[in-house]
Amino acid sequence: MRTIIERWQAQALSLAGFALAAVLLFGVAPVALSDFRLSLLGKFLCFAIVAVGIGLAWGRGGMLVLGQGVFFGLGGYLMGMHLKIADAQIRGHDVPDFMQIAGVRELPGYWAPFASPAFTLFAILAIPTGIAALLGFGVFKRRVKGAYFAILSQALAAALAILLVGQTSLGGSNGLTNFRTFFGFNLNDPANKRMVYFIAAATLLIVVAVVRQLMYSRYGELLVAVRDGEERVRFLGYDPANIKVVAYTLAALFASIAGALFVPIVGFIAPSQVGILPSIAFLIGVAIGGRTTLLGPVLGAIGVAWAQTLFSERFPSGWIYGQGLLFIVVVGFFPAGLAGLGVLLSRWRRSKAKSAPTEDQRTAPDTDPEKVGATT
Repeated sequence: MRTIIERWQAQALSLAGFALAAVLLFGVAPVALSDFRLSLLGKFLCFAIVAVGIGLAWGRGGMLVLGQGVFFGLGGYLMGMHLKIADAQIRGHDVPDFMQIAGVRELPGYWAPFASPAFTLFAILAIPTGIAALLGFGVFKRRVKGAYFAILSQALAAALAILLVGQTSLGGSNGLTNFRTFFGFNLNDPANKRMVYFIAAATLLIVVAVVRQLMYSRYGELLVAVRDGEERVRFLGYDPANIKVVAYTLAALFASIAGALFVPIVGFIAPSQVGILPSIAFLIGVAIGGRTTLLGPVLGAIGVAWAQTLFSERFPSGWIYGQGLLFIVVVGFFPAGLAGLGVLLSRWRRSKAKSAPTEDQRTAPDTDPEKVGATT
């Protein structure tokens, strides 16, 4: 009976949290923020979507993913290719503007399918997910884990960034920029920009809801068990590799969706958004927020991105030192992240309550024989 009541209370608390988040994202933010600040918040929400996936893979599964910029960039480039083709078609051209400047008169073959919005959406969901699944099976079936897996994922991010810089058909080091439309909607219209923001906000809430369901399911328990004792899970008859692949693939899917939404919100996608530094930046937000909790990665990603913007506006040459100091302090003194401060505070209060004498202890007569004899 007590378990059922506690479960109902947890569900009610979760629903209240989702309702509060919906009110803040859909009601308060559009009214309180200017169009520029709302666009910035939309960009931060994209980072938060990536962070939710990292929290699932790293916080719950123990996989230190240092290459999420790969899947973020893949989703961004796939969306950017479609938007550039759509812009060219509106102007009556066969190829995007940057290809015309480079002297290209015919659309490359691998670009052609992205003229279809349906194919583009399918590719955003399927291509990064398929790559992550293949990579996950190849790595986890060989029982590669720990620092070796982290180095491998980081090397993948570096390799993709170098590859994109050399691809003139993808804009080279400049990437894809100057998007004018988003599935037929003019991005120069503030109303359409708000629409894209609302899509990002709704996507974040859906992703958080999906991950919450996974965390409290049997799969979530198995994922934590793999993190804490992989050999014990294998002894019980489960294959830890399959459990890890699912989490890693979902994290890649969330990163790809976030990259696809990032493109119309920010207006560009370049190799600088794909390499090692973006991947580490995603990880910093999750670590600061609290990687083992549900909302910690979300709040950490948004908070770190907001602090980076604020510091860079006020201290252009020194903001990165403040960000690094924040990361060192949190990792060194609060391993559970900022989300763990509540747990530490509650433990401190309980220990203080146990050490403090109760009212009965203060008013009870002293029964120590030596002290009683001394008083008489």
